[in-house]
Amino acid sequence: MGVLTNEIDVTKLTKTKTNGDSGYDPHIIDVQDFFEDVLLAYDQGQDNELPADIHLARSIIPAGTGIDRDFSYIAPEIPEFIASNCVGCMTCVVECPDTAILAKVTTPKVLDTELGRIANPKEREHMAEQFAVTNKFHKAPQKKGKEPGLFGIFVDPTKCKGCAECVEACADLGYNALKMIEKEDTTVPIYQKSIDFFRNLPPTPKEYINDRVVVDMMLAEQSMLFVGGAGSCAGCGEATVLRMWLAALGYHYGRENIGIVASTGCNTVYGSTYPFNPYLVPWTNSLFENGPADAIGIRMRWDQLGWQDKQLWVIGGDGAMLDIGFQSLSRLLASGLNVKVLILDTQVYSNTGGQSSTATFTAQETKMSQYGKVIHGRQEFRKEIGRIAMMHPNTYVGQTVAAIPNHFYKTILEAASFDGPAVISTYTTCQPEHGVGDDMSRHQAKLAVESRAFPVFTYDPRRGDTIRKRLSLQGNPAQKADWYTVPKTGETIDFITFARTEGRFAKQFDKEGNPSESLLVSQADRLANWHMLQEMAGLR
Repeated sequence: MGVLTNEIDVTKLTKTKTNGDSGYDPHIIDVQDFFEDVLLAYDQGQDNELPADIHLARSIIPAGTGIDRDFSYIAPEIPEFIASNCVGCMTCVVECPDTAILAKVTTPKVLDTELGRIANPKEREHMAEQFAVTNKFHKAPQKKGKEPGLFGIFVDPTKCKGCAECVEACADLGYNALKMIEKEDTTVPIYQKSIDFFRNLPPTPKEYINDRVVVDMMLAEQSMLFVGGAGSCAGCGEATVLRMWLAALGYHYGRENIGIVASTGCNTVYGSTYPFNPYLVPWTNSLFENGPADAIGIRMRWDQLGWQDKQLWVIGGDGAMLDIGFQSLSRLLASGLNVKVLILDTQVYSNTGGQSSTATFTAQETKMSQYGKVIHGRQEFRKEIGRIAMMHPNTYVGQTVAAIPNHFYKTILEAASFDGPAVISTYTTCQPEHGVGDDMSRHQAKLAVESRAFPVFTYDPRRGDTIRKRLSLQGNPAQKADWYTVPKTGETIDFITFARTEGRFAKQFDKEGNPSESLLVSQADRLANWHMLQEMAGLR
């Protein structure tokens, strides 16, 4: 249970006695007094011994309790930082779904002072090895006569689930500054000391955070509004999107100016598995089908209170927004109210076992659309929420992926600044349902864009009075071509290329690797969708 108010300081929730009685005022709850006991009981597996008091009955979860959740025991491996290879690109920090890998810039003088406080020589050496001399933070400032900075990467062992997505991302960029190592008896303790050392360092000085380099936002403490500890799968594509989204809003608007209405789905399960939640902003969980309607009421009340400038966002999956909640979403967009919507598009009902939704690709195998002798997976065409949303009056629309941070952050911030409703649809890999590895969320989202499975675009009514002026396909490779061809290899990336990499399409290929007729139909549908977007943007 979350409460959307302007006050999120849990210390302001106080316990009182009523009429001399030893009971509690049901409207005034002292979260701070009791919740440490709750967290301790859950951590020790003794939650069934907690007394049935009013706190547990109300299931109140204070902000950011996920910070106390420990995942250090669930994975046999953990990332190791190789400072000599690091360039300070921040990709690993941005793409981590669990706030498990963090960065900070400090000066040599400050670092030397803090290292001098460590008595153990081996520990001191380990802490020093977490910092890299990079062109971005050290050499470039030094050339300008400014104080150089040292870039540090630290892994929180209690939040890391061992998905290795950070390693994949770093390797894909060609840096190889991270590698997975097996945990030994001393690994978690020294990593814990490292993250404690990280947190004791002063915040990154503002002069090292370049507002024009959007990934640098996660160097700022005001961007850390997703503390980790969510019960999402290792490498979850949704969690990365939520972290990046909140980082952008936190950096530009401040956490006291953000509220979340969460539609039932995976996000509400891993985001509020009692007693843990990862958010440091006010939030409430709504029903599967009426998140937008809930947000309409909250927005109107906020406007009555004079809170017009506060950001109110609805989040939900493709099932919640494209299917059962589609009418509610459409009504919100038609209302003209300043409410933003973030759609976490996995193309399936991930939360309930992977049934098909209207966002499911043709030929995809899911529950309710199995591959059989007669029917070969889903036969219907995918609903394109982006194209539908554009047809609503004065609505900002974006389609983006976390794998392209510049496009993602630009889209989120354009939507946030728009005076009216906005819809952002994001491709979010679901490893179990898509049939891909835990480290592949970023890779698959990027491939979805390259293969035209999920083109990125922005549609901003502020740009003009025609669709052509409003719609931009920037962010897609080879915008005027049918398919993208890799320059170095000459390989053409089409939808079938994408389908070969995912288990949900595995049965659509014969023993020789030839695609089925259903998959060819799906490819034609993806190309037709791309042609439609090209025409609307004036590129055909």
